[in-house]
Amino acid sequence: MSKILFVMTGADQWTLADGTKHPTGFWAEEAAAPYEAFKAAGHEVVVATPGGVVPPVDKGSLAAEVNGGQESADRIAALLESMTELREPVRLADVNLDDYAAVFYPGGHGPMEDLAVDAESGRLLTLALDSGKPLGVVCHGPAALLAATGADGTNAFAGYRVAAFTNTEETLGGLADKAEWLLQDRLTEAGVQVQVGEPWVPNVIVDRNLVTGQNPASSAPLAVELLKKLG
Repeated sequence: MSKILFVMTGADQWTLADGTKHPTGFWAEEAAAPYEAFKAAGHEVVVATPGGVVPPVDKGSLAAEVNGGQESADRIAALLESMTELREPVRLADVNLDDYAAVFYPGGHGPMEDLAVDAESGRLLTLALDSGKPLGVVCHGPAALLAATGADGTNAFAGYRVAAFTNTEETLGGLADKAEWLLQDRLTEAGVQVQVGEPWVPNVIVDRNLVTGQNPASSAPLAVELLKKLG
């Protein structure tokens, strides 16, 4: 059994361009589907957040219409309820990467608020990338990559091919015109090569030890690819 680190947002609000706060957190499916896959494969999961706060779930991600119906929504909600690791997170600052075989970042708009500017997370991502350990990041999770900058200001992920939540998906979701910045744009500006797939369709990109997914539907296929790298 190996330990897999889930680095998750501690933010329950996302600041929009006009200064108003949009309720958010992590996206349920993006934590639940990989967790289920990793546990089924015999791995242990440890959750880490900034300050060790309990990661808040985005209430919108529990709705039937974003989970393919009420039955699926109920199943994901029950799975989250069973994830005791969510209630006992460690502090991101206390994480020793040597203790883990892989690192995974779920999304939701929460990472846009905190992990995108979290230096501890940025350092951890840079170490994970350099270590060669499997590193998985999905949907809005790649916002955290923006904090992985070196002393010279360049991004550690510059030149890497990634999938991430797209401008089109943000527009279709109704928040693009309200956002202070868009993930696809910021990643591109940082030199990261965003590989855009169809909206809401699974799109998983593997580049060296980095495995990224575009949207919630990509979280389960991403977990499969991450498990392949764990052998």
